[in-house]
Amino acid sequence: MTAHTDTPGSVTTVYQVSGMSCGHCEGSVSGEISGIAGVTSVKAVASTGEVTVTSTAPLDEEAVRAAVDEAGFELAGQA
Repeated sequence: MTAHTDTPGSVTTVYQVSGMSCGHCEGSVSGEISGIAGVTSVKAVASTGEVTVTSTAPLDEEAVRAAVDEAGFELAGQA
């Protein structure tokens, strides 16, 4: 599990997402995940398939999975 606390009240988790191939893909995934309550930042990198999410508390993986699915991609799990 790749989750760690950056600052008090902040948790960063890295997820692996399959199917991203360009900047548009990154934007779609980032936009959907940003809509999850508590998310403060999202950085998606198509070349590695990694999505780094910073939130105020640990996120429910099913909520992240649903957001990634809505963007048209597949959550492979935590990196």
